[in-house]
Amino acid sequence: MTDTGGQLPTAQAFDVRRFFDARIGGHGNLLGIGYRDHGDDWAELTLDYDPRLIGDPESGVMASGPILALMDMATSAGVWLKLKRFLPHATLDLRIDYLRPAVPGRTVIGRGECYRITSSIAFVRGQAHDGDASDPLAHVAGTFMAPEGYR
Repeated sequence: MTDTGGQLPTAQAFDVRRFFDARIGGHGNLLGIGYRDHGDDWAELTLDYDPRLIGDPESGVMASGPILALMDMATSAGVWLKLKRFLPHATLDLRIDYLRPAVPGRTVIGRGECYRITSSIAFVRGQAHDGDASDPLAHVAGTFMAPEGYR
């Protein structure tokens, strides 16, 4: 684990592994969101099954909120990877279409991709699954905005 002293990465560079290994804090850390893989404009993050995240005690199904948080973080990381730097931004819109519940006991994998950045808006999409990408739990599409712009 890399120790960042509780500080966010600088605006000069974005190292997605370091960002998630550092466990900087916040809701992602509390949920247990972790790094899995990435490319130039996409990131895959994980959300392990945790009894604290159960939304329906009878079935053991994970609540939808942690999955939405996972996807928000995965798509944000996709933007930072495309920019090749960390830049604080706000989620303007993140639509999530749930297709089915996650299977109790399984890790949820969220893949977020940034497919376009303008001077003020970043456009993202992604999907979540619990082991089989061809059988997704949810699809997301959204936009982010940086207060000072992206360029």
